[in-house]
Amino acid sequence: MSAEYISAALDLDVTGPDHTRRLALTLAQHLNAGDVLLLSGELGAGKTTFTRSLGEGLGVREGVISPTFVLSRVHPNLPDGPRPGGPDLVHVDAYRLSSAEELDDLDLEFSLPRSVTVIEWGRDKAEHLSDSRLELDFTRLTGADARFAYSGAEEFSWDDEDEDENDEDADTPEPRLLRVRAFGPRWEYAFDALKEALQSA
Repeated sequence: MSAEYISAALDLDVTGPDHTRRLALTLAQHLNAGDVLLLSGELGAGKTTFTRSLGEGLGVREGVISPTFVLSRVHPNLPDGPRPGGPDLVHVDAYRLSSAEELDDLDLEFSLPRSVTVIEWGRDKAEHLSDSRLELDFTRLTGADARFAYSGAEEFSWDDEDEDENDEDADTPEPRLLRVRAFGPRWEYAFDALKEALQSA
C-alpha cells in the first residue's frame, strides 16, 4: 500500500563524500528490517556513495556498487560486523525499469521483511512496496546556488576513490543538497530523532 502523506522533511547541505558517508552511517543506525529508501538524483549526484556507506553502517558484506545491469543485489548482514543479526541490504537500480509492474518482477516482497531496501530511481515505481518509506533526493548545487550555500565555507572536493564507475562524482566539486522526506506511520514519531542525528552528522 502506498503512503499518501509526508510525516516530515529535512533539507541538508552536503559538503562532500566524507559528509555523505557520515550521513549514511548515521542513518543506518536508525534503520530496521522492513525499511524502504527511495533515492533520486542525477547520475553522479552521490547515490551510490551514500548506499555504500549505508551498507557499512548496517554491517553488511562489502562490495556495494550500483547494480545497474543486474538490477538488484543482496548484501547479507555479517555476523562479525557492527550490527550482528541486523538486516541485510537489498540494493536496487530501477533506472532501466519503466513501471511498478517491472519492479514487481524482482520479487522484492520476499526480502523486504528481513532487509533494508534501497531503490535508486524508484520514484513512481516503488511506493506501493510499503506503507512507509524515506525518500532521499540528491541535487547538485551549481553557480549562484552553490555560492550562496557555501559562501565562506572551507574548500571541499569529491574524492574519486569514493565512487565507482557507475556513479562518477569524481572531479565535480559542486556541493549537494540532500532532501529527506519521510512518509507513513513508521516515521511519524521516529523522524524527530533521525532529524536531530542527521543534523549533527
